[in-house]
Amino acid sequence: MFYEIIILSIALLVFIIIVYPTVWVFIASFKSNETLFSNEHSDYTLSNYIELLESGFGLYIINSFYICLVSVVITIFISVIAAYIFSRKKFKFKIFYFGSIMLGQTFPWIILVTPMFILFAKLGFLNNHISMIFIYVSVSLPFAIYLLVGYLESIPRELDEAALIDGCPQFQIIWKIIFPIMIPGIVVTATYSFLLMWSEYLFALAFLTKTNLKTMPLELYAFFGEHTTQWGQVMAASALTTIPTLLLFLPLQKFISEGLTTGAVKN
Repeated sequence: MFYEIIILSIALLVFIIIVYPTVWVFIASFKSNETLFSNEHSDYTLSNYIELLESGFGLYIINSFYICLVSVVITIFISVIAAYIFSRKKFKFKIFYFGSIMLGQTFPWIILVTPMFILFAKLGFLNNHISMIFIYVSVSLPFAIYLLVGYLESIPRELDEAALIDGCPQFQIIWKIIFPIMIPGIVVTATYSFLLMWSEYLFALAFLTKTNLKTMPLELYAFFGEHTTQWGQVMAASALTTIPTLLLFLPLQKFISEGLTTGAVKN
C-alpha cells in the first residue's frame, strides 16, 4: 500500500509537470502583454487572437494542414504496401532492402538539408509545397514501414491464403481484408507522422521563403523579434497550433487501445 501511494504521488507530480505549461499557455493567451507574466488578477481578452488572425496567421495553419494531411495520406498508402511486401513476401536481398530503408532513420535531419536543398534547387522545386510533401513522406516512411511490418506480423497469414484460394486479387487482399484489420496500426502510424510533420521547422525554413507558402512553425518564430517579442500573439499562436494535435491525439488514444486486431482475427 505504501509503495502504491508513492507511485501514484510520483505519477501525479509528473502529470502536473507535463500539463502545467500547456494550461499556462492557454491562460496566458487571453491576457494582455502588460499582465502576461503577472500573478495578480488580470482582465482577459480576445485581442491576442484577433490581432493574430488579422495578421494572416490562419493562412499558415492552412498551409501546414494541407502539407501534413497530403503527406500522411501518401505515407500511409506507400507504407501499407511496402510493409505487406516485407511481411508476407519472400525475395532475394529482403533483409538488405529492409535494412536500407531503416538506415534512413539513423541520419540526423540537419545532415540532409544541404544536399536536398541543392537537388531541389536544380530541379526548380524550391518554394513549392510539393517539395515539402516529398520531404515529409521520405522522412516519415522508414519508421512508418517499421511500425506496420511489426503490426502485420501479428495478423495470421491464413487470412491471405484463404482470400487467394477464393480468387481475390492481391490488391484487394491488401485493401479490403488486411487494411481494415490494420486500422489500429494505421492510426498509430498516421498520428506519429502527422505530429512529426506538424512541428517540423528545419526543412520548411530552408525550402520555403515566400511568405504565402510558409508553414505555421516558421511564422510562429517570426513573432520573436530582435529587440522585442510579441508575447501575447506568441501565446495565442501556440494555443491555436496545439489544439489540432490535442483534438487528434486524445480521442485516438482510446481507439488505439481497444484491441481491434484480436476481434477481427477471431471473426
